Amino acid sequence: MTKAHKATNQEQFLLRRKLATEGMGEGQWEDLIHDLNHHPCVDFAERKPNGTLRVTYDGTHWSVDELLELVKACGGRLKTGWWTRRNLAWYRFTDDNVRANAKHEPFCCSKIPPMKK
Repeated sequence: MTKAHKATNQEQFLLRRKLATEGMGEGQWEDLIHDLNHHPCVDFAERKPNGTLRVTYDGTHWSVDELLELVKACGGRLKTGWWTRRNLAWYRFTDDNVRANAKHEPFCCSKIPPMKK
């Protein structure tokens, strides 16, 4: 059974992110999840038992950097390590790609592509 998405989010641009975080207590986790679930660009947020934050958000209006700012504002931080840095770089790349695809205006393939100004 699939979960219904928020009406404000475009399903084709939803991005799922899994971030390993540390440094937050129970109260901070509850505040973070509450803030994320009530954010207009976030479709769904949850905490996994091992301190992992799972978030689905609209990539056309929000980015992983804004998510990290919210985590830091609640007193948390990402775990350090090579794998975390690699995932974060990939998340930033796909965020940029989704925003570019959302702005792209398609054209017919039998016509000459529009010229850049």
